Amino acid sequence: MAASFTGSLSDPKTPFPHFWEHTVGSGHATLALRADWQQQLARARQEIGCRYVRFHGILSDDMGTLIEQNNHPLYSFHNTDQIFDFLLSIGMKPFVELSFMPWMLASNDEIVFHYRGRVCPPNSQEKWNALITKIVQHWVDRYGIDEVKQWFFEVWNEPNLRAFWTGTQTEYFNFYACTAKAIKAVNAALQVGGPATASNAWIPEFRAFCGASDVPLDFISTHHYPTDAFGMPGDDTETQLSLSRRSVLREQTQQAKKEAGDLPLYYTEWSTSSNPRDALHDESYAAAYIAKNVLEQQGIVNSYSYWTFSDIFEENYFPSVPFHGGFGLLNIHNIAKPSYRAYQLLHMLGTERVALMGSHATVDAWCTAGNGKVEVLLVNSALPRHDISEEAVTVSLAAAAYKTARIAIVDGKRSNAKAKWLEIGAPEYPSKAEVAMLDAVSQLVWEAVPLKPEPAGLSFTVTLPPQSVALVILE
Repeated sequence: MAASFTGSLSDPKTPFPHFWEHTVGSGHATLALRADWQQQLARARQEIGCRYVRFHGILSDDMGTLIEQNNHPLYSFHNTDQIFDFLLSIGMKPFVELSFMPWMLASNDEIVFHYRGRVCPPNSQEKWNALITKIVQHWVDRYGIDEVKQWFFEVWNEPNLRAFWTGTQTEYFNFYACTAKAIKAVNAALQVGGPATASNAWIPEFRAFCGASDVPLDFISTHHYPTDAFGMPGDDTETQLSLSRRSVLREQTQQAKKEAGDLPLYYTEWSTSSNPRDALHDESYAAAYIAKNVLEQQGIVNSYSYWTFSDIFEENYFPSVPFHGGFGLLNIHNIAKPSYRAYQLLHMLGTERVALMGSHATVDAWCTAGNGKVEVLLVNSALPRHDISEEAVTVSLAAAAYKTARIAIVDGKRSNAKAKWLEIGAPEYPSKAEVAMLDAVSQLVWEAVPLKPEPAGLSFTVTLPPQSVALVILE
């Protein structure tokens, strides 16, 4: 079936906010003290537009936020200040995840990850409340309420999973209530929300609890991954059948939005897979899936935070292999993966959407306008183990009088440093010259696109390889 799409630049346009740029994820608070992490985040801020960053463990022992000394609490907010000072210096802000439990407040010895984040309820709610009051008041004193009221305070991470919360749902709800009230006691303008659950869980119950108990709730946050919805390779027949749902994450966000009601909905984690060692994270599949899935969330979510911006990430250990299937958009050498280039192309889209008509089994198209340009983003994407082939895609635009067009394509060969790394023997410790060469290979390459005049406007045809994303800019 031919892939063709039509639209008119004279038709009414709709606002197209870049909601996916609101927040981006990172693994662990102490990483934000590293120079290479800071360098990569500053780059992401400039090139893909992310405005907030979220990570685990700002209250964990390795941050020194609260430790016990001679049976007395010792508070130190210096490390958090260093991180937040840096974020503000590059024009970003924190999406503050309040986790994990300091050792002196832990009610049991359960931990997660190699940095030993404690995942239990507090042994004293009063002492936890004191910690929250002290640290939030400190941030207000240091940065001013006009700044901090723009931040978001999210209570915990994925409390519906035993790996992250050893208490019950009721215990989490009560824990949230106490935390939210402590934050609001510092200043009522501060924004607090939850339940920060995995797999879109607990939203109706959480809203009902907060409403019935008069608990502050400014936003709903949750997470999802496609592997939550359709499993991992090798699963049973039912799972394989569900793979045909190319837009399963949009179906989930639509349901979550219905459950969130009139509250803002922030997805504070999502990715192409929940597997921290998935080869697809490093390949063009991720780029195509990201572009398609992000743009399908328009008008549903307020934020859609990708997990994570960098492979500087060590929940289990810190791999040295340049392309090991990590979550990051950038690898440990600051080399852009195809997924990063997809976000870079998304960042180039305008802020007004032009409606396009047309459909295809694997090809999707979006059109935006603004600043005297028109952008057409094209994706040829299929889920693993589904048919996909190279496609010729034609786009016809009425009321268009542009003279030139250029295209950048991200696919299995273009803007694909992993493919080149494999070609040179997959060195675990590439030389400086090899890193520079791989960085050069990862760059976007722009080529001219022939435009065909038509009586009512113009058209163009481009060829999209399997698992690819392309941006055509008309100027």
